[in-house]
Formats: sequence, structure tokens, C-alpha cells
Amino acid sequence: VQLQASGGGLVQAGGSLRLSCAASGSIRSIATMGWFRQAPGNQRELVAAFTNTGSTNYGDSVKGRFTISRDNADNTMWLQMNSLKPEDTAAYYCNALLRPGWGARPVWGQGTQVTVSS
Repeated sequence: VQLQASGGGLVQAGGSLRLSCAASGSIRSIATMGWFRQAPGNQRELVAAFTNTGSTNYGDSVKGRFTISRDNADNTMWLQMNSLKPEDTAAYYCNALLRPGWGARPVWGQGTQVTVSS
């Protein structure tokens, strides 16, 4: 499985961005997908993710502002980010967790940088 993230950029506080993640390769090996982020000096943290039942989880700091969605037909996942804050500045990574038959391991895309100016 390969993941290609895009859509990052520079935005003013209060603005919006939409990130995309395109999955390719052995799509049927994917159990769940999500978005994580990592700011300099910080650990990588969950932003939003689908569970294996199709429901969604959000990090506390983004609840009510960010929305995760996907199109299974196009193997694409999005992260709509509204009301952005300077503390949302980070590299954002799309992630896939593979099914047990494929090692039950995480796969990471390259990061896409989001910078929010005050």
C-alpha cells in the first residue's frame, strides 16, 4: 500500500484547508485509515481516524473543527480543517492500518505541511 498526501499550505488563523490522501496498491489489505500530525519537538498525535466499524474518532483539540471523510470507490480520504489555529501548525500524515493477514502494521504517507499564521 502506498499513501500520497496533499493539500497542505500556509493559511491565516480562522481559515480552512482540505487535505487529501490517495491510497494505491493492495487496497483490500487496509483495515482502517486516519490522519496524524507532528509539530517540531512534539510526538505524533491522532487528528482523526476511521474505526474498523466505520465510525470516526477525533483528537480533542480538533473536535468540531475538523472532519474526516472518504470515498471508497476512489480510495481517497480527506481532512477538512476549518477554524484553523496557529497550534494546528504541523506536518500532517495519512495513515493506514493493515489487516492481520498483511501484518497488522501501520503504513504512513509522506507528510504535508500545514502552517497557520496568527
